Amino acid sequence: MWRLVRVLVGFAILIGLGTLLWFATRPPPLIVQGEVSANRVDISPRVSGRIAKLSADVGDTVEAGAVIAELESPQLVAGLHQAEAALAVAEADLVRVNSTRPETIAARKAELAAADADVTLYQEDSTRQAKLITTGASTQSRVDETTRNLEAAIRKRESAEANLALAVAGASKEEKALAATQVQRSKSALNQQQVDVAELVIHSPISGQVTTRVAELGENFSAGAPLFSLIDLQNPWFTFNVREDLLRGLKIGDRLDVTVPAMNNARIPVKVTTINAQGQYATWRATRATGDFDLRTFEVRANPVEPIQGLRPGMSAIASWPLAGH
Repeated sequence: MWRLVRVLVGFAILIGLGTLLWFATRPPPLIVQGEVSANRVDISPRVSGRIAKLSADVGDTVEAGAVIAELESPQLVAGLHQAEAALAVAEADLVRVNSTRPETIAARKAELAAADADVTLYQEDSTRQAKLITTGASTQSRVDETTRNLEAAIRKRESAEANLALAVAGASKEEKALAATQVQRSKSALNQQQVDVAELVIHSPISGQVTTRVAELGENFSAGAPLFSLIDLQNPWFTFNVREDLLRGLKIGDRLDVTVPAMNNARIPVKVTTINAQGQYATWRATRATGDFDLRTFEVRANPVEPIQGLRPGMSAIASWPLAGH
């Protein structure tokens, strides 16, 4: 009886020692410290101008499309009015080349009527002279003169007909095409000026929080100069820098738990979305007895599985995962 008890106790001791040895030799999980990151947008005007109104300040949360600042530029407004006037002139010229004044057409019709009357008159005179020369009452020179007058009257009528047709038709196809092109060019110039003037009103491209405001009322800013900086608090992510020999077992799509000290050590489930090599290098480490090799550092990015309120860029984050193969 006592011998059996001693055997069982011995087995229990061996099992306990084996368990302790297994836990002692098991590699600990890799613990990496990172931080919370988020998209940052620097807002700059596309045109130059003076700050006339500010609608946002540091710490304000703005929605996408909200007006956060307004600029003023008398030069752009003057250019807009000039473009509007140029378009009006081009459109008026297009109307002019596509039409003729009624007074001009009436004058050309009157000229044609007069030419018709001259042709009728000289035709009658020519007929009369042809009859008179048969009786000897007229001379050949007189007949020749009436014939020349009739031909001149016919040519004059043809000219009057052509002038009337030209007045009714208006300008040539080339002139009309040129006038139409001028209108299109003026419209394009006006549209550009309208776009530039519209750019004087600065809208937020994203929903986020203002972290920096450089703009002050009355200051002049050139195109491209930063006015505000915004961060997108709705879509934060976690980023960690990990040496490449510690990445074994980690792949895109893996799920981990991340602890955030600033949120009472809340454990947040995340999903690995990016593993990218960085340009910088980690500390040298001997990987062979014959030499050393430089080990690169990789950026590991992970997104929260579900939206988490309260995460802000810069917060520390601690992640761990087992090192396969260690």
